[in-house]
Parts: sequence; structure tokens; C-alpha cells
Amino acid sequence: MMEALTVACRCGSVRYALNGAPAARAHCHCETCRDFYGVTMLSATAWPPEALTLLSGEVTRYAHPHKQLSKAFCAQCGETLFGTNRLGMRVVPNSIVARAAGGMLPADWQPAMHLFYRYRLIDVVDTLTKYLEGWDGPEHQ
Repeated sequence: MMEALTVACRCGSVRYALNGAPAARAHCHCETCRDFYGVTMLSATAWPPEALTLLSGEVTRYAHPHKQLSKAFCAQCGETLFGTNRLGMRVVPNSIVARAAGGMLPADWQPAMHLFYRYRLIDVVDTLTKYLEGWDGPEHQ
């Protein structure tokens, strides 16, 4: 287990700590993540809410108008700091964690799978398991 990692937005106004280990590590290809985060696929870790501690600054939150999810961002620079999914988990984009860790994602936090690969916009060539839906469903062959 890693010590706490301090993450900051691009301008440094907001800082928070990630404590312990992520509950999930994945690349998500679902339409909701792509649309809500504005990405081709969301590469992120998921954390129990108590594992994320706000250290300084204030976050602005935006709740999805129809789904049980929200995202928190810096009001100064606009960077998305984390989201909250329908299970209440904090979803932290890997790009912000890699920047905080000196440019590389810590080995214990690297993605372990692809989720909702059926809905991908791009094919990804790697050795990770590619689940067509959630992680308890069929795999892409």
C-alpha cells in the first residue's frame, strides 16, 4: 500500500489526498463516462469516499441532470478533480494522479481491466481483460 498521495488541480488552488489503495482500476468505455467526462475512454481509479481528503481550496460540483453521478472541479482553472458515481465512489482520472506522482501512474494504481468494451470508440491493443459490460460479464475475444 502506498502512502497518501497529494493531488492538486492545474493551478494549485485545490489539493486533496488519496489514502490507501483504490477499490477499482479501469479504463471505462461506457457512453455515460465518455459523455460526462468528455473523453474517448475514462482511465481512472475508484475510491471509497473516506479515502479522499480535501486539504485546501474548494471544489465546485456539477450533478448530472438525469443520472446519479456528479463531478467536482476547480472553480479557478476548471480541471475536473474527481467524480462521484452511483455507488458513491470517488472516481479520480488517472491523468491527475500521474501528474501528482511525477508523471507516471504508480504501478499499484495502473488499470487492471477495460469495462463496457462493447461500447468502445477505439480498439485498444493491450493485455488487460476487456469486459463487454461490467466486470462480472462476458469478455471480449
